[in-house]
Amino acid sequence: MARRIHRSALSVLAVLLTLSAAAPVRSAPPPPRTVSAWLPHWNQEAAYRDALAHAEQLRTVSPFWYETKSATRIDGHPGAGDRGVVDGLHDHGIQVVPTVMEQLRPGALADVLTSPARRAEHVDALLAVARSRAYDGLDLDYESIAPTPQSTYPAVRDGYATFVTDLCARLHALRKQCFVTVTPKTRTTGRVWDYGKLGAAADRIRVMAYNLHWAEGAPGPLSTPQWYEEILTHATAEIPRAKLEMGLPAYGWDWTVGSKARAAHLTSAEAEALRRKVKAPYTLDPDSRTPHFTYKAGRTRHTVWYQDARGTAAHLPTLRKFDVPHTVLWALGFEQPDLWRTLAAG
Repeated sequence: MARRIHRSALSVLAVLLTLSAAAPVRSAPPPPRTVSAWLPHWNQEAAYRDALAHAEQLRTVSPFWYETKSATRIDGHPGAGDRGVVDGLHDHGIQVVPTVMEQLRPGALADVLTSPARRAEHVDALLAVARSRAYDGLDLDYESIAPTPQSTYPAVRDGYATFVTDLCARLHALRKQCFVTVTPKTRTTGRVWDYGKLGAAADRIRVMAYNLHWAEGAPGPLSTPQWYEEILTHATAEIPRAKLEMGLPAYGWDWTVGSKARAAHLTSAEAEALRRKVKAPYTLDPDSRTPHFTYKAGRTRHTVWYQDARGTAAHLPTLRKFDVPHTVLWALGFEQPDLWRTLAAG
């Protein structure tokens, strides 16, 4: 009896060893994705190379490819739908969720959102874009409704929430993801966004946490830890933390002192190169934790505010405080290389 049991055990062991030898060897899971990023169409080749160089850190890339012109018309920017970009990102394990933006005249988007028939037409138009390539979903960046007047914003807010809910359901039926990009909601801004309904419907809510000071306003930092605290206090109260992506800037503005002209846009890399060229000292503002400098061009004085890796490192503790691990970068090709190490460190 003992020998039969021994032989039986040996037989079982032999079978297990055979199955083990035949089973495929599974590689270790890839490192966690730490950041998503937008890919600007006007700098597509460089931004695409940047994405591939940091593929291990990237979860999703959103090429800035499409623009809504009306309820039924969505146009592609130059390079939109480039199959080489889509396939290349997929080959590196990166999701491709292109952005659809809009710059409609005041009230035009509101007219679409508050009409059930036109909302349905627009959902169909967006689904056609989603089906046009092997996309993993769509990212909506609809900003023209943000300054909706007091008298009409409740209807526009509700219309947008219904529109997003309908679109996300249709995208999910296609096994595609639904991302929504919004401006920050604070005590005084962002009332048009129904964070609760948007967060329930979408897979990701991307908060553009930059442009606290912007091109047509007074000079100042693009973001501050205090502002992030206010943004995340509102966002985490209504949106699941796992769905939040905090938008980080990799750019800056160059204002002409004493002028009402629009400030010039600079990438973070360009801002730092300019600082070195004009021999301005590196200064990290103690309140906003962002770099800034001044310089003269002829008789004109300029002031530049931007964000870099050191500033971002000082902002990330606020995200950790609110247990929001996901970020989205504006934009690929704008940043200085050491930003990726900062993001990897969390």
